[in-house]
Amino acid sequence: MNGNSILTMVGKRIRQIRKLKGYTQEELGEKCGFHFSYIGGVERAEKNISLINIQKLANALEVPVQEFFSYEKTSFRKNTEREDVLTDVNELLLEMKTQDLKKVRLFLTEIMNNK
Repeated sequence: MNGNSILTMVGKRIRQIRKLKGYTQEELGEKCGFHFSYIGGVERAEKNISLINIQKLANALEVPVQEFFSYEKTSFRKNTEREDVLTDVNELLLEMKTQDLKKVRLFLTEIMNNK
């Protein structure tokens, strides 16, 4: 396992826990004193998070630190580009308000009907 893969796995786990707790990146950032863009950077493995900041996130999410290192190795298969794009789109949609999601649904329905 290289350094980038642990950042990716921990970032994904933090995102998963944050969403399970019902927090947006902004709400979590406020709880632990970080800017929402820092939370996003950690979740996308763009930031090499310090142990002190891991503890702050764990406290804000009310989970033990080891929860961030509890992940399953589901598959060694590399995602296809399509799967990566779908994952990215899904993560963006999860951050949106219901009203905006309805607009996206309408937009996508229009695109699909015009094929």
